[in-house]
Amino acid sequence: MADGGVARLASQRAVVIFGTSNCCMCHAVKTLFSDLGVSWAVCELDKEPRGKDIERALARMVGRSPPVPAVFIGGKLVGPTDQVMSLHLGGKLVPLLREAGALWL
Repeated sequence: MADGGVARLASQRAVVIFGTSNCCMCHAVKTLFSDLGVSWAVCELDKEPRGKDIERALARMVGRSPPVPAVFIGGKLVGPTDQVMSLHLGGKLVPLLREAGALWL
């Protein structure tokens, strides 16, 4: 798989976070989504058998290394923490989450 299986994993839930178990920025993103009432899925690359392949694919997609956290909403790459926070501060994150079916209200 050219994308390391990222597309398949990213489309399994409305919000998917690719990260590592000890990443503080990953924790910040998870906390934000939890505080918003979003049910999210996480793929912790350091615990995945194919984690290194997925990490390389994400680095190509995000354009930086390490690529985590990499957030997908509705199966589409939103980006790392700065992109998520920028959307949130700009009032665009909640509508995006509603559109993806991650929020009901």
